[in-house]
Amino acid sequence: MIRISQLKIPCGQGEKALEGRIHKSLRLGDPGRILSWQIEKHSLDARKKPDLYHIYTVSAALRGGRKAEEALVRRLRDKNVTFFIPSPYQFPQAGLEKLSERPVIIGAGPAGIFCALLLAEHGYRPLLIERGKPVEERQKDIETFWKTGRLDPSSNVQFGEGGAGAFSDGKLNTQVGDKAGRAEFVLRTFIEAGGPPEIRYDAKPHIGTDRLQVILPALRKRIQDAGGEVRFETCCTGFAIEEGRVKGVFLKGGEYIPAEVVVFAPGHSARDTFREIFRQGLIPVEQKNFAVGFRVSHPQALIDKSQYGMSDRKEMEKLGLEPAPYKLTARAVSGRGVYSFCMCPGGYIVNASSQDGLLAVNGMSYYDRGSKRANSAIVMTVGEEDFGSAHPLAGMEFQERLERKAYDLGEGKVPVQTFEGFKSRVTGSGSSHPLSGIGGGTEDLCICGDYREADLTDLFPEKMNLDLLDGMYQFGKKIRGFDGPEAFFAGVETRTSSPVRIPRGKDLCSVIEGFYPCGEGAGYAGGIMSAAMDGMKTAEAIGARFAPVE
Repeated sequence: MIRISQLKIPCGQGEKALEGRIHKSLRLGDPGRILSWQIEKHSLDARKKPDLYHIYTVSAALRGGRKAEEALVRRLRDKNVTFFIPSPYQFPQAGLEKLSERPVIIGAGPAGIFCALLLAEHGYRPLLIERGKPVEERQKDIETFWKTGRLDPSSNVQFGEGGAGAFSDGKLNTQVGDKAGRAEFVLRTFIEAGGPPEIRYDAKPHIGTDRLQVILPALRKRIQDAGGEVRFETCCTGFAIEEGRVKGVFLKGGEYIPAEVVVFAPGHSARDTFREIFRQGLIPVEQKNFAVGFRVSHPQALIDKSQYGMSDRKEMEKLGLEPAPYKLTARAVSGRGVYSFCMCPGGYIVNASSQDGLLAVNGMSYYDRGSKRANSAIVMTVGEEDFGSAHPLAGMEFQERLERKAYDLGEGKVPVQTFEGFKSRVTGSGSSHPLSGIGGGTEDLCICGDYREADLTDLFPEKMNLDLLDGMYQFGKKIRGFDGPEAFFAGVETRTSSPVRIPRGKDLCSVIEGFYPCGEGAGYAGGIMSAAMDGMKTAEAIGARFAPVE
C-alpha cells in the first residue's frame, strides 16, 4: 500500500478535490492505475482563520500490487509518499494452562465489554456481569431521574451497560501509544456495530450518546453469539481468595460464582466495591491523584467564532465544519494544574449522580452536537495534600464530601452560578450577577436535570477557588469571552478518573493470582478508548496464558 500524507484541501471542497490531489501527488498519467483509496487520517488546519483547510492522510492500492507501489515510491522521492504493509490486530496464540471455570468479568463499561468480546471470540466463554441495566432500560431510568429527581443507585449516568462513557460526548481520541493495532480494532468494531464511518480517521472522533445506545446492544449480541454470557443487575460484593489465588466471586443476594480468572473493571464510581476490597485486606489498594472542578458553559457560537473565525451554523455546514471543540491547559500561580476535560461541543450539562444525598455533574452531547451551548469540565489536580490523609480511600472520601456539599447547595438540584458571580464572591467585589443575565434571560441553559442558583464558592477551599480563577483568566486570553459574562459554572465535577489504583504486574495480574485489575476504575485508563484498549490488553494476557475453556 502507498500512504500519502499532508493532502491539504480548502474547506468546502468535496471528495472530488481530494481525489484530484491524490492523483497529482502520485503523478500517474493513468488514473485507472489506482485500484482503491481510503482516508486514514483527517484533521483541520485553522491557523489562518477564517481560511480553513482539511488535512488528509490517505492510503492507496495500485494495479500491479506491491512491486508497482514500491517502484512508484522510489521514483517520486517524496517524503509525503511512502510504502507500507498493513498490519492488522492479532490476538496472541492461546496459552497451555487449563481453566476449569470460565473467566468472570466485572463491569460492562468499555474495558469489560472489549475484554469479554475478545475472550468470547477466541473460545473462553466469559461471563460478563454488570450491576446496572441494559442501555435501553438504563436510558429510561436516567430520563426519569432528570425529570423527577428519583435516583436509581444501580441504574444512572455512572452505572449500567456502557459505563459512564455511554452518557457523555462519546469521544474516541486517546494519547495511549498503540503499535499493536488495538485502537484500529476498537474503532472498526464500533463502526461494524453501527458507529459513523468517519471515527476511523478523524483526529477528534466522537460517536455521541444517541449512537452509543444503538452500538452497545449490538456489541452485547456479538459477545453472546460468540459464546459469552452477559448478566445485568448483578452486583459483585466481594471475592473468595485462598492461598493468594482468587477462587470465586460473591454476588449481592448471596450467590457465589467459582472462578480462577476474574477481571475487575468496575468503572471509577464503584465505591462500595472499593470499600469491600479494602475491608477484606487481601488485594492492595493505592490512593491516586485525580482532578475536580466545575462544568463551565458558553454559547457554542462564542467557541466557533474563536476557533474558526465564524459562527454562522449554515456557513459552517457548507464548509463541512462541526461545532468547534477546544482543549485548554494552564498552570496557576500556586503551581496547580488547571485544564479542560471532556469538552462537549453543542452539548448538555447532566446530573450524573449515583448515590442518594450526593451530587455530581458531567457533560453529554448527541452525535449532531446540536445544542446552542458548549460545555467542558474545568478541573484542578488534587492529591494527598488536598485529601488530608494518606489513606488509600482518602481521595474517594474527598469526592464524597464535595458531592454532599453540592447536593446541599442545590437542595438536590444541580447548583449553578454565573462565572462573574463566582468571581465577585471570591474577589469580594460584592455584585451577584444572576443567571437571568445569561443570554438575556431567554437562552436555554442546556442542563439535563433540575437546577438552581447557588453560591459555588463554598465548595472548594479558598486557595482552590483562586487557582480556578487564575486558570479561567488564562483561558480568556486564548478564547475571547471564555471568562466573560456569558459563562456559567455548574457543580461539582468529581468523576474525572478513579481515586484509587489496584496495583498489577507486567502480566497485568494483581498480587492475587488470577485477579486482573482493568480499565478506568482500577486506575489504568481515562476515557472510552484507553479503557477499551486496556480491556483488550487484559484479554490478551489471559489468552496468552490460558487455553480456551473446554
